[in-house]
Amino acid sequence: MRFVDIIEKKKNKEELTDEEIKFWIDGVTDESIPDYQTSALLMAIVLNGMTDHETAKLAECMMNSGDVIDLSDIKGIKADKHSTGGVGDKTSLALGPIISACGLKLAKMSGRGLGHTGGTLDKLESIEGFNVFLKEEDFKKQVNEIGFAIIGQTGELVPADKKLYALRDVTATVDSIPLIASSIMSKKLASGSDTILLDVKYGEGAFMHTI
Repeated sequence: MRFVDIIEKKKNKEELTDEEIKFWIDGVTDESIPDYQTSALLMAIVLNGMTDHETAKLAECMMNSGDVIDLSDIKGIKADKHSTGGVGDKTSLALGPIISACGLKLAKMSGRGLGHTGGTLDKLESIEGFNVFLKEEDFKKQVNEIGFAIIGQTGELVPADKKLYALRDVTATVDSIPLIASSIMSKKLASGSDTILLDVKYGEGAFMHTI
C-alpha cells in the first residue's frame, strides 16, 4: 500500500477503507509516514470531509495506537467531559469540583490549546509546581481519594492523536468536524470513563460557527 495513493483518493473525494485508515495511523504512530504526507491528507480531509464510518474508524485506530486506561478499580461512576473549545475555554476548572462534590468521580485527560484557544493544561501549568503528568497509579489514587484529577496526554495514551493534534495546529487543519470528533473521542474512549458529557460550542469564537 502506498500512502500517496491514499492522499490521491481523498483528494478525489473518495471514501477511505478501514485498512487505509489503519495504515495511516500505524504510520503516524511509528513515524514511517512523514509529516508532509500526513499534512497533505489532513488538508484533503478538511476540504473534502469524511463519512461517519471513516470518522468512527479514525477514532478507533487512534484510540488503539497506545494504552487504554482501565478505571475499574476506581469506586463509583467515572464521569468525563470535553469542550470543543472557544474563547476563554475553562469549563473543566469549574465543573470538576462541582462534579466531585455531587459524588461522581471525574478522571479527566485534557489537551493543550488549539488555534486561538488556551487549553486546560496550559492554564494549569501557569500555576507554579503544578504537575499535569501523573503516573497512572497516582492518577487513580487521586480520583479515589478526592474524586477529581486532570492529567495531560502521555506518550502511552493515544500517541497518534497527540502527533496529529500538534500537526493540525500548525497546518491550518483544525476546523474539520471529522478530525475534531475523532480526536475527541479517541482520547475520551481511551481514558476509560463510564459516561461522557460533550460541550459543543458554536459561534464566532468557536471552531464550529453554526449549530
